[in-house]
Amino acid sequence: MASVLALIDDLLFGSRLQGSLAAAGHDVELISDEPALRERIAAAPAAHDTVLVVDLTSEQLDGASLLEALAGEGRLAGLGGTLGFYAHVDTGVRERAEEAGFDLVVPRSRIARDAPALVERLSATA
Repeated sequence: MASVLALIDDLLFGSRLQGSLAAAGHDVELISDEPALRERIAAAPAAHDTVLVVDLTSEQLDGASLLEALAGEGRLAGLGGTLGFYAHVDTGVRERAEEAGFDLVVPRSRIARDAPALVERLSATA
């Protein structure tokens, strides 16, 4: 199974997602902000079976810009995949995330329902 770094500042939703992924056998680390994610990646770079999940609905974080910065710094090399989720009504956020290079961008309702399958799909292609 995959390791998941989940950058989600919504504690309730993050816990729900963590439980769903853990029940499917994935190792999940919840991270609440960009500095903590950068610190985590610097301390232990992600492996090929690691999937980065980013909450694109966060008002505290520009997930698309973060992904571009991490990629530009070479911090995503070897990562299994990137998965962003957005509010289904905010198609501009989806388009921006796709332009930034997320491997997969899905509505929040879909990640809530299908997170284990989505993570497996990304980690299998690594």
